[in-house]
Amino acid sequence: MLSVDLSDHVVLVTGSAKGVGRDLLLATADAGASVAVHYNTSEAEATATMEEALERGASDATTVSGDVTDPDDVDALFDAVEADLGPVTALVNNVGAFAPQHWEDIDFETWQTVVETNFYGTYLCSKRALGPMRDAGFGRIVNVGYAGSEKALVYPVNFPYFVAKTGVLMFTRMLAADTTDDGITVNAVSPYVVENSDKFPDEAPRGRWASTDDIAQAMLFFLHPASDYVSGENIEVDGGWLPERL
Repeated sequence: MLSVDLSDHVVLVTGSAKGVGRDLLLATADAGASVAVHYNTSEAEATATMEEALERGASDATTVSGDVTDPDDVDALFDAVEADLGPVTALVNNVGAFAPQHWEDIDFETWQTVVETNFYGTYLCSKRALGPMRDAGFGRIVNVGYAGSEKALVYPVNFPYFVAKTGVLMFTRMLAADTTDDGITVNAVSPYVVENSDKFPDEAPRGRWASTDDIAQAMLFFLHPASDYVSGENIEVDGGWLPERL
């Protein structure tokens, strides 16, 4: 794992009670950060992740709950982090639903959930984090994208996910352009299919999924002091994946 000292950071990873978000948060705990484990409904898993984070070297840890698509919930969860740990210095926007179906089979409610969790959640949490970051003259925002968005690859499945992640990438670059003089960097990490997915993709490069360690390495680079002059960028963690467009 990339060596970085995050002992002076307060890190919030959205959707970090389990899955990819959990592993990203634990990577920052390994680096000594104070960490906020965010969940919406998975309280027991969040508590277990918080306890593991402390065992692995986190300076401090807490759990916070809330729906990242609800502005009031977002305000409340940031208030809770600030009360327990202090202002968030590093935000990782990880939350995002997935709909691996043909677009005509996706009902409106599912479409709405995918777009709102992936895009609106990123927007709302970034907006709430920016004020304290600007006040401090320092901040790191890392958005989790999807490798296909950078190359504008298209498929007849996952329409709302691809649309939302393309929006996340554009939002990343626009926000980076708006924070050039604020001591804040805004970047994206865009993985290919991540390990533990339901079906191993036939076209996967290097004969394997992207691992959560692969994603964490890219995230840690953006949190590392050496990346201070890097903003508006996107690291594709995809093993060189470049299928033909459909």
